[in-house]
Parts: sequence; structure tokens; C-alpha cells
Amino acid sequence: MTSTISARAAIVRSSGGKMSLESIDVAPPRADEVRVRMVGVGICHTDIVCRDGFPVPMPIVLGHEGSGIVESVGSSVRSVNPGDAVVLSFNACGHCHNCEHEAPAYCHQFMPLNFGGARADGSSPLSQNGSVVHGNFFGQSSFASYAIVRESNVVKVDASLPLPLLGPLGCGIQTGAGAALNSLGIGPGLSLAIFGGGAVGLSALLAAKAVDAAQVIVVEPLAARRELALSLGADAVIDPRAPDRDALTQLREISGGGVHRALDTTGIPAVIATAADALLPNGMLGLVGVSPMEATLPVNIMSMIMRGIGIKAILEGDSQPQQFIPRLLALYQQGRFPFDKLISTFPFDQIDAAFHATESGAAIKPVLLF
Repeated sequence: MTSTISARAAIVRSSGGKMSLESIDVAPPRADEVRVRMVGVGICHTDIVCRDGFPVPMPIVLGHEGSGIVESVGSSVRSVNPGDAVVLSFNACGHCHNCEHEAPAYCHQFMPLNFGGARADGSSPLSQNGSVVHGNFFGQSSFASYAIVRESNVVKVDASLPLPLLGPLGCGIQTGAGAALNSLGIGPGLSLAIFGGGAVGLSALLAAKAVDAAQVIVVEPLAARRELALSLGADAVIDPRAPDRDALTQLREISGGGVHRALDTTGIPAVIATAADALLPNGMLGLVGVSPMEATLPVNIMSMIMRGIGIKAILEGDSQPQQFIPRLLALYQQGRFPFDKLISTFPFDQIDAAFHATESGAAIKPVLLF
């Protein structure tokens, strides 16, 4: 019988506040839960948004790109055992229409299960001196040395892999790679323009190159990120702030008239308009960027109809983590998906510095090490 254990956690107590490193209590796993000793956790833009004002209950432990070692399991857990290496991904109910049809990213309960700060029954596995600390963020709250996760959002991985670096496969890298492969169906003969060279955009680039996309172009204002994109296999890069030619003109020149697929990771309406205009007939635009709440699509409907283009809003890369994360790891082991080149590591107690590196663009994908 497992018992409550103490963990070190980064707690957000007020909107926009700094992370406070404190001791918390982590309850034993329930029947369908797993308690994981964290070894690494990525920082995602969603963590920043929730720290700074997106409505989540506080105090809360954020973090949703965790990797670690199973410490204990609930009585009904069968897929993992203590000692197993695991990657943690998002939460889903498992029984709504979308969950039952291999689309857990569109679970009907996605928002309360991932942003509600509690289990489905309203409880939290985290506490401090008898007071509730909200947890279960994306089904994990992995900015802590231990996390409670449902069995359904734990993915067992090969223990020989670099486990501390694998956490971002649970969200950011999965989102970018899945947007390219699952949502947009990139493969041989298809060209792709990626708008934004951050972790999501560059993960899409790596995935597209891994499946032999015809041409991949990255549109990114920061020179260092354009250089990184080229080193990762981009066929061309575009500076959207070039004084002589706008991004659309450059893209059409490079691609010979347009691309089959476009992916926006910026959420900026004007950039989305350019991405839509860059599409060839029967093209598809994927949207993964976080836009302002009041933003609307700045696209010409008649132009869309005349070209027959589609728009796909994308969550979590349209991924089924139990299937997709192993697929990405297989590509990594073959040397075709070097996502580790996107990662910078920080000690867990430097979490504020890691957040700053994310916000400033100094790091593509920071990972905190325990």
C-alpha cells in the first residue's frame, strides 16, 4: 500500500506571479492512476499563458511535458509497472464520441480535464499543510518532483532512450509533428510552408523532412531561427521583414507559385492571411498558434472557394499519444527526427530563467531537469 509522499514543486499563487519552489504532499495513486518520479519536464507556451492570466484555479502546479520513472501504480493499472520509463501527455475522458474514435485531443471534456486544476470529481492529488493545491494540469502537473497521472495519459518508452529530454513529445513536439503528419497529411510530393520557427514550427519541419516532403519553407523573422531551420533540413527560409519583398512574394517565387500545405504557429491574423494566400488550389491551412481571444480569420471567402482550400484548427497535432509518441521515437532512433536539437536544459530550480528564455526566444524548447 503506497502512502502520501513529499515533493518539491513550482507553485503559481497569483496571475502573472513567479513560480515559488515549495514542498507539497502528493497523494498515493487511485485505482486508475500512476505516480511518477519526474526526471525532466518541458516548458510550453501554454504554461506561460496559464501563469499569466488564462483562467486556471490557483494556487496551482503547472507543467504538462513530463517524463519520468513510475514510482507506484493503482490497483487497476496494467500497462505500466514501477520502474518503467514513461512520457506524460494530455488528459481525455476516454468514453466520449471523439475519444472512442481515436481523436482524444478533441475530447468533449478537454477543457475541464486539462485546465480545471482537479480530477474529474473535483479533487486534487496535491496539498500543502492540509490545504488544497490545484493539480492535474493536463492530467499531470509535472512542475514537481512527483506527479499523479491517469494510466490513459502515460506512454511507456524504451529505457535506453534519453528520458530527461522526452517530455516535450507529450505536447509541443507532438503538436508540431502531428500537425504536419496527422492533420495536414504531409508526405512525398507535397510542399509545406511553416510560419514561425519556434518549437512547434521546427517540430513540423523535422517531421515533414522525415517523411520526404517535396519542399519545406520556414517563414521566421529571427535570423538565428532561420539558420537553425536550414541546419535541420529546411529547403528555404524567408525573412518576413525583408525590406524589398513581402513574405508572400518571396514564398511564391521560391515555391514556383505556392504550396500544397501551410501551417501557422504564430496566431497572428495577418500572418494567417498570408499563409492562406500562399496555398495552391485544393491546399490546406493548419492553425496551431494561439490568437487573441477576439481575433477572427482574415481570409477572402471567394478566394477560398475558387481554390477549394480548407482550414484545419489543430489541437495536440491530432495525435493519439499511445500511438504517435512511439512513432516519433522510432523516427528519432532511425536518425530521421532529431528533436533533441531543439532542446536546451536547465536545472529545475532555475525555472524562472527557463521561462524567461522561452519568452525572449533565447531557447527553442527549454527542459527542466530534476
